Amino acid sequence: MSNDLYGSRKNLPIGFMDSGLGGLSVLREAVRIMPAEDFIYFGDSLHAPYGTKEQSVIRELTFAVVENLLKQGIKGLAVACNTATSAAVRLLRGMYPDLPIVGIEPAIKPAVTSSHGGRILVMATPMTIQQEKYQALLEQYRDQADIVSVPCGGLMEFVEQGRFGGEQLDAYFRKHLMPFITEDTETIVLGCTHYPFLRPHLQEFLGERPIQLIDGSYGTSMELKRRLKVKGLLRKEDRKGIVTIQNSSGSQAMIDRSYELLEMPY
Repeated sequence: MSNDLYGSRKNLPIGFMDSGLGGLSVLREAVRIMPAEDFIYFGDSLHAPYGTKEQSVIRELTFAVVENLLKQGIKGLAVACNTATSAAVRLLRGMYPDLPIVGIEPAIKPAVTSSHGGRILVMATPMTIQQEKYQALLEQYRDQADIVSVPCGGLMEFVEQGRFGGEQLDAYFRKHLMPFITEDTETIVLGCTHYPFLRPHLQEFLGERPIQLIDGSYGTSMELKRRLKVKGLLRKEDRKGIVTIQNSSGSQAMIDRSYELLEMPY
């Protein structure tokens, strides 16, 4: 890719990629804080989930999606997938040094910063929890708070299938989350980009328990905005940006669901 593709071309869209629909939770926040910008979102649902695959395969898939976005023309990139971030972001920054690139990680830092001493649960995919990047992040804050990782295999599939509530989801929370909740549980980190779409139902499931739910969408979007600003790539005119959604599945139903997710309440 030639450097002139990135340059100072403010009118190019910002690229987003994810293994499926989860990264739309980050895009939703980015659209809110950068309303004048255009965005292209590519969901690789054909190959989802990434979290069950070998790291070499995850990198290969991530590189292919990014190459696709670059060919279309983008001025910045958000890798809105924890698994792809851990496997590929460092390499992508080396491959495309002039392109502002952000990844995502579970919002452990803001959870610890806002903590009043209670337990912090981090809901994440088993693969994310196993990865070195996550363990290093955990190690940074292990002495500052009681942080417990909650492996949530199969939870992202609820979002991919458009199931945002119901008894099956309640049963999942009872089996996989409730054993970790104690009287002093203060915060639950939604450590996968799919999980914020389950926030309304999870809040309802938790009832009157005074537990805050946080995720990394805002922090990632603000970092993306900062990197674009440093490069002089932010659009300043008064306009409403356009969001284009693409999906490797070739399914119009998946595209339609993606636009619906963008409009979901927080």
